[in-house]
Amino acid sequence: MCTVVIDVEDAGSARLLAVRDEDPDRAWDGLGPWWPEQYPGVLGIRDRRAGGAWLAVDPEKRRLAVLLNRADLGDLPDSRAQTRGSLTLESVSGRSPDGPVPMHGFNLLEVGPEGARVLSWDGDALRETPIPRGVHMIAHDDLDDPATPRIEAWLDRFRALRGTDAEGDWASEWVGLLGETAVLPPEDDRAIIRDNRPHGYPTQSLLYATASVSPSGVEVHDRALPSPARWGV
Repeated sequence: MCTVVIDVEDAGSARLLAVRDEDPDRAWDGLGPWWPEQYPGVLGIRDRRAGGAWLAVDPEKRRLAVLLNRADLGDLPDSRAQTRGSLTLESVSGRSPDGPVPMHGFNLLEVGPEGARVLSWDGDALRETPIPRGVHMIAHDDLDDPATPRIEAWLDRFRALRGTDAEGDWASEWVGLLGETAVLPPEDDRAIIRDNRPHGYPTQSLLYATASVSPSGVEVHDRALPSPARWGV
């Protein structure tokens, strides 16, 4: 039940704040070049168990991708499901899914020279949603979905920051607002820093990343939370 806030400026230019929710017992590695042979030049936040990435970037190609899970409409058994962690690595290498895939549901957010979009797979159909200019949010449902309580609660606040942040300091403004959202209990449906266990999932917010993609390059920073589902410096 991850969350991404993205500001699309022009084709090929965007900045985002992404919060990762995962089982704290599932080991991971921070941003690094973990796939030098298969994906040379690609950096990502690696899931050690499956070997894939939650977030990946190819600075040379100016591509970024983030993976968010979503509910299945299909009945694909776990034993036949391929790992979704390959999606971001393939995406930044120029190979996005283009049809039915033997995976559980996902939202794949992509940023590249041609623009930004979300590819959504629910086990039945793969849909593409272009992301227009402006500030948007996505979690486990659709882009800017008002039925997602955290989007309903915070999207307008993030939109209000557009144009008010100092040049080069947008990340501080966004992270500051992320800290504000953490006044909510992590079990609250409106929370972005989350504890999903009361909702039937073993996942908690573990880290956040800020990233910018533009014709001049890609910049990414990641930071682990001090403990699962807890905000702090």
